[in-house]
Amino acid sequence: MTRKAAVHVRRVYEEPAQDDGTRVLVDRVWPRGLTKEKAGLDEWCKEIAPSTELRKWYSHDPQRFEEFGRRYRSELKEPERAQALGRLKETAKDGALTLLTATKEPEISQAQVLADLLGG
Repeated sequence: MTRKAAVHVRRVYEEPAQDDGTRVLVDRVWPRGLTKEKAGLDEWCKEIAPSTELRKWYSHDPQRFEEFGRRYRSELKEPERAQALGRLKETAKDGALTLLTATKEPEISQAQVLADLLGG
């Protein structure tokens, strides 16, 4: 029986939690006003972020989240993103993984799509 990975989604601006495990920022752009020290990251995986075109089209419109997720999952099949997703899958096997994003609504972000894919 395989153990289900603990995958969390949090805002990068929140204080790190004790159960975070490995903390990975999954945004393409560095969060405004945040120092690397304050972020407390283990990795910045910007290559897994959605394309600029998809991000601009989506614009965090809750009505578009389902379609955004479908399009983003399609983008994750591209070689560079697929390789990054594979690395995140390996990280999740080793213990807790927290996907971080700067968005105000992480539950409708690429981090949530990734967490769902990774078993969170």
